[in-house]
Amino acid sequence: MFISFEGIEGSGKSTAQRLLGEHLQGRGHDPLLTREPGGCALGRSLRPILLDARTRGLSSRAELYLFLADRAQHVAEVIRPALEAGHIVLCDRYTDSTLAYQGYGRGLDPEHLRRINDMATGGLLPDVTFLLDLPVHCGLERAGLRNREEGTVLSEGRFDAESLEFHERVRRGYRTLALEEPDRFVIIDAAQPPEDVMLQCLSAVEAALRQRGRGLD
Repeated sequence: MFISFEGIEGSGKSTAQRLLGEHLQGRGHDPLLTREPGGCALGRSLRPILLDARTRGLSSRAELYLFLADRAQHVAEVIRPALEAGHIVLCDRYTDSTLAYQGYGRGLDPEHLRRINDMATGGLLPDVTFLLDLPVHCGLERAGLRNREEGTVLSEGRFDAESLEFHERVRRGYRTLALEEPDRFVIIDAAQPPEDVMLQCLSAVEAALRQRGRGLD
């Protein structure tokens, strides 16, 4: 099973991914936790370019194709092999981030983005996508606090520094995507405590597995 976590900055994707992964491990599974950008060797090289607040002059299209290069390699090197080996894959950001950020946020054509996402991934989509949704000002406050605590204000703060309206467009974009694909997306109120978010994620995973005639036990 392939599961992705999506949302604006500071929505708690990484925390939800980690907690769900720990719970699955406790039930005898061996989930793979990965992320974009940075889930493969190429992505680890590209991540500083894409996320460092000191990166200057990167055009929207250059940004797009760097994310896609990471994704193409990530799928080929990490995600597909793990799925073929029978692992549950939990991915922090995937194709919907491109549609939300470069499409709704940057104003690039969403249909073109869907086509090139499909080329980069070979058509691989998540079975379940969790959209962790909360107001933009809450997410940015969380992201700022996290980056200050971890010392990553510059190294991970490029998107945090975008305008409030940019982040509002991204959030609206995510909500639109979720409404367009209700069978894949699960919208979760990310203002809840992390454990409550995780339990809702777990419930949705169990329901998806039951539909496939499988279970977590």
